[in-house]
Amino acid sequence: MIFTTAAVIGATLGTASGILTLCGLSLICRSCKKGKPESGEDADPEKAKPSVLHSSEQFSVEKSTEPIQPRTLLKVPKIHKPKPSVTSSEVIRYPDHASEKGGEPSPAGPSTEPDAGNQATDSSDTFTILRQDSKDKTPCARDLTNGMTTSNSILHPKLHFSLTYYTEQDELHITVIEAENLSVGSGCEGYVAGVLTLAAAQREAQTSSRHLTSHTRWEEGLVFSLPGGYEVEGEVALSLHSCDHFSQNTNLGVMRFKLVDVGMMSNADCWVDLQPPKQQDVQSAGELLLSISYLPAANRLGVVVMKARGLQSDKLKDSIDLSVKLALKHQTTKLKKKQTRRVKHKMNPVWNEMMMLEVPRELLSKSSLDLEVLNQAGPVEQESLGCCQLGLQASNTGLQHWQQMLDNPRKQIAMWHPLYD
Repeated sequence: MIFTTAAVIGATLGTASGILTLCGLSLICRSCKKGKPESGEDADPEKAKPSVLHSSEQFSVEKSTEPIQPRTLLKVPKIHKPKPSVTSSEVIRYPDHASEKGGEPSPAGPSTEPDAGNQATDSSDTFTILRQDSKDKTPCARDLTNGMTTSNSILHPKLHFSLTYYTEQDELHITVIEAENLSVGSGCEGYVAGVLTLAAAQREAQTSSRHLTSHTRWEEGLVFSLPGGYEVEGEVALSLHSCDHFSQNTNLGVMRFKLVDVGMMSNADCWVDLQPPKQQDVQSAGELLLSISYLPAANRLGVVVMKARGLQSDKLKDSIDLSVKLALKHQTTKLKKKQTRRVKHKMNPVWNEMMMLEVPRELLSKSSLDLEVLNQAGPVEQESLGCCQLGLQASNTGLQHWQQMLDNPRKQIAMWHPLYD
């Protein structure tokens, strides 16, 4: 009994000491664990932050009906451009130019206002402004589109002359000084003719012939007698003529003025544009429908001979066998000839044939097309029914059709052309 009691007491004391030992060890372990995060918090701050997955209770989510505006993620930095070095009086700063017109001058320093857009620009931009008092008064006579001449680039011949009326002699002296913008072939000569038209008489005078170039000088005088003075009904016409090796005269242009304007024009230098001469009122021998186009990339001129109408019937009594002959000319030189097929027994023939001609674009302004309607009157004999010409040297529909072709490259343009003998 005594032994049993001692065993129970010993077991109880052993158990108590074991429990106390375990408690002490657990306290020591806890103190060690608390010390480690405090010492390593500075070394690894990311591990000390609580995880988002395990701390969702720290956030409060609220619903809102307001639209969500996206935030700009990228911001373009402001670019400061270097200030230009102004070396010409025609390059000015726009703020300074505005201040000259009465506006407030802008500060000299760069603008500090924020830009509204993403790309920032400097306030010291420059603008090139052509002054109205520039000394370069040469007109822009040629507008080239991809190297192609347009109708705006057509240069009409210009004539420079002066006139003086002498009251004591009752004479009108016209001094022909020079002419420019002439487009003629090599070896051509030319002169200026003056015609004074009065109610009862007509007087003519002309200069000597000179070798024609793009700029030709005469400095010669034309004298017209006016017994009744210049305050009468009358007109003066000055025309420029050219003649080639074959003595073929061509009227390059004409200008007219009334005698009553002599007092206003006296003792003054006059520059005038010569206008193409008017077509004489001659009954046409019919009409020819043509369609033309120019392909700048291929340097090709396309001509479609479509049909004819109104041909003179008195020349088509025996046989009707019609064709059209085409000739491409550069100034006075024929470059190429082509002819359509023959159409028989039809007073209004239809051909609808296309002919392609190679013409460099720089030669278009001095090239022309001559077309002639022919009738095969016999085995060899061909009779001409009428002709027409297209080009900048032509007149009326021939000039108009060529101008429209130059203004509208790669486009087919059709037009009726009267035929003349």
